Amino acid sequence: MSWAVEEWKGLSPRVLQKIHELESQVDKLKKERQQRQFQLEYLKVALQKQKQKVENEKNEAATLKRKNRSLMELCDNLETAKQKISNDLQVKETQVNIQSGQLNSSKKIIERLEQELKR
Repeated sequence: MSWAVEEWKGLSPRVLQKIHELESQVDKLKKERQQRQFQLEYLKVALQKQKQKVENEKNEAATLKRKNRSLMELCDNLETAKQKISNDLQVKETQVNIQSGQLNSSKKIIERLEQELKR
């Protein structure tokens, strides 16, 4: 600093040299501090972006979990309906088989009666 030389004229050259070194060190430390401050700001922004990204991922995961749960419930409902329809089909097949047996029996009776009538 040029003003320091004027201000401190009475000091020895060694002391002035030390002052100059200290001032250089202060300038260097200020620049370093400023650089670290920029790095800190950059890291804060990056951290905030990462936090937002994590939050978005959490929200998406929660949405997917809800959709998954809903789909699982739908699958369960469809499976229940399928079982009910399958049971209904078995009951109706049984009824058809019974009625088919009755029809065959009736046909035999009719054939026998027709043969008796022909005699």
